[in-house]
Amino acid sequence: MSMQQPTMEEAPASAASPLTLLQLAFTAALATAALAFAVAAARYNRRYRGLHLPPGPPGWPIVGNLFQVAFSGKLFIHYIRDLRREYGPILTLRMGERTLVIISSAEAAHEALVEKGAEFASRPRENTTRNIFSSNKFTVNSAVYGPEWRSLRRNMVSGMLSASRLREFRPARARAMDRFVSRIRAEADASRDGASVWVLRNARFAVFCILLDMTFGLLDLDEAHIERVDAVMKRVLLAVGVRMDDYLPFLKPFFWRHQRQALAVRREQVDTLLPLINRRRAILRDIRGGGGASPAPDPSVAAPFSYLDSLLDLRVDGRHTSPTDDELVTLCAELINGGTDTTATAIEWGMARIVDNPTIQARLHEEISRHVGDARPVEDRDTDAMPYLQAFVKELLRKHPPTYFSLTHAAVGHGSKVAGYDVPADANLDIFLPAISEDPKLWERPGEFDPERFLSGGEAADMTGSAGIRMIPFGAGRRICPGLAMGTTHIALMVARMVQAFEWSKHPSQPPIDFKDKVEFTVVMDRPLLAAVKPRSLAF
Repeated sequence: MSMQQPTMEEAPASAASPLTLLQLAFTAALATAALAFAVAAARYNRRYRGLHLPPGPPGWPIVGNLFQVAFSGKLFIHYIRDLRREYGPILTLRMGERTLVIISSAEAAHEALVEKGAEFASRPRENTTRNIFSSNKFTVNSAVYGPEWRSLRRNMVSGMLSASRLREFRPARARAMDRFVSRIRAEADASRDGASVWVLRNARFAVFCILLDMTFGLLDLDEAHIERVDAVMKRVLLAVGVRMDDYLPFLKPFFWRHQRQALAVRREQVDTLLPLINRRRAILRDIRGGGGASPAPDPSVAAPFSYLDSLLDLRVDGRHTSPTDDELVTLCAELINGGTDTTATAIEWGMARIVDNPTIQARLHEEISRHVGDARPVEDRDTDAMPYLQAFVKELLRKHPPTYFSLTHAAVGHGSKVAGYDVPADANLDIFLPAISEDPKLWERPGEFDPERFLSGGEAADMTGSAGIRMIPFGAGRRICPGLAMGTTHIALMVARMVQAFEWSKHPSQPPIDFKDKVEFTVVMDRPLLAAVKPRSLAF
């Protein structure tokens, strides 16, 4: 007896066709997206209703100016330069659910960071990925303004970056500088012409060695080990880059793969740094367990002090326990990553200026020879007595700040204003640095690179901004970078050692020096600097 198959009209409801299911799924997705858009629009309108925001380009519903920026065909810094000409020194960009208030005048920056420093001393909310690497904002740079931030910053300054502590780390700098000069010499000797050196790569490794030494105090790490740690730290920087879902959170489900990759990199970071932390713990345990007078650590294995030492038993206001292992990794990584690329980038720009202008190099070498001679390597204590070198460093940071925006600020509460405009509590307050350090109202010949502007009787350069803002490569006010003294010390010392040990010139295979920039983690040269070096005659 044959069975007749039901027709489509007779089929039961549970047997819906694949096409029908696809239509339903598509309709549901559209409805969900429309609801998310509507909720986001209502939230934005409710947050900013009645506020007098700075002017800015009109945006689209929900996404604001996000796509205008993304598809402008320009780097963000160049896009801001164009907007500044149209809208003035304080403007608003709405990037999805984030609102950016961008300041580009010395007066407004001084008002926000110095005069109203307590009002704008906080940080905005982080995206999910950054929260992973900051241990939920448990770092000096990312912490919300309050007791926790004060504890972390106070410890970093006293335990690492004060003038007395920086002096204690002179052996670390000396070791790294000797290795640095040797690497440059070896790279030049191994090159086909016997003179070629890639500046940024070598400078970055040298700074990384200094900071790794200062952070963990472990002196027996070989270059292969250091390079493995460095490679992991580079992957961390790549993992925390900005993505579209940072601005449009409802897109987060589509970025699940990136989230999984970020977690894997974080695990790798912990697995790489935690053994160094545990090694230092063991060294300190041996020292403290000796009874009586604590013996000094083996000078070939461990330094007498490291930044980590100050963190192991740190008491943070508002918490009852010391930092966890994951938090220790975060705090150590903050110091290393925060100081490595910023300093290395400055060195590359500085050597480009030296190669481009032999007169500057001759002036620097003459000053180094007069103060130190060629019988011993220049030390950081020598550089304090070299006015032209110090002027060179100031001009370098004026013309080539490592980043074009200071770390983002946020209002502590509601009702804050800058230049008469409202700044919402959840907005990002960004300072566009080049517009200040190249302002013709503040500087003579701002487009020229001229260290002599800072010599006796010349222009002033208070990099703290406390006496009036003219250049703030390290920020200003309560959240000024605590590494200002360390950064300038490292730049001056590295430039001095490079000029003392080698004569630098443009590589014959390269076109004229191009000072075009591009943005990576820091602002780097668009075309990396390949230079030619000739060793000088030295007695050491």
